[in-house]
Amino acid sequence: MTGAPELNLGRYGAWFNPRYDDDTRVELVARAESLGYPTAWLGFGSKSVSDLRLAERALEATSTITVATAIVNMWTNDPAEIVASYHRIASRYNDRLLLGVGIGHPESIGTYQRPVERMVSYFDALDAGGVPPNRRILAALGPRSLRLGAQRGLGTHPYLVVPAHTREARQLLGPTAVVAPEHKVIIDTDAARARSVARAFLADPYLHLRNYTNNLRRHGYEDQDFEHDGSDRLVDALVLHGTLDHIVAGLNDHIEAGADHVAVQVLEAAGTFDPLPAYRALAHALGVDR
Repeated sequence: MTGAPELNLGRYGAWFNPRYDDDTRVELVARAESLGYPTAWLGFGSKSVSDLRLAERALEATSTITVATAIVNMWTNDPAEIVASYHRIASRYNDRLLLGVGIGHPESIGTYQRPVERMVSYFDALDAGGVPPNRRILAALGPRSLRLGAQRGLGTHPYLVVPAHTREARQLLGPTAVVAPEHKVIIDTDAARARSVARAFLADPYLHLRNYTNNLRRHGYEDQDFEHDGSDRLVDALVLHGTLDHIVAGLNDHIEAGADHVAVQVLEAAGTFDPLPAYRALAHALGVDR
């Protein structure tokens, strides 16, 4: 890639869901930096976030961590506004800002049609606005969008995937594209309790979004796996739980499958409302605090 120097993503990052308000997420990014995480991912969903103010605030509150948008929705955010916001922020934090973009889901976007054409035209607008290819990454699942992420950006940031998808992405894209999947974890050795939390999180909306379910079908899951808020097999694959050793091994499965980076999203165990203890334990177990 040409343009700006390479970002420091590291092997593991912290992924923060938009269920946390903006003030909380700014604080979470700062705490993640103090724990040693080299990258923080800010989930946006389908929101209009064209000012990228949350990413800017997170960068202002920190000094070393890379901040990635996950993701700027291509339907709800005008590319010209995103270009202007990118340059405003990059003028101060060029070595720490990654623009994650994506197409979202037809169930949540009324104007969703011809998604590949929309992605291509959006990248054309980013090119015209001078956003360097190695400062943007595409949320992608299927082969066409995976290839597009590698051709027009740094690579791909797939969400709600299993290591088999990571392996497929690496084989498809070759050795140079960045493959940076997200994966969810719950540090709880009570399987029934952890699955209850995981099912509540997955059932609405994720298991009702066909981009996700069709992708999981490509990797061995069947109709019955999506019934009753997800089979144990599916829930256990999508949300790692149990001991730290078991969770670390599951995250490392992505690395062994070809991932450059894994964005770890902590789901709080039942009765807790603070992800930081889990991120702290994971920082030590994953070695990001060394």
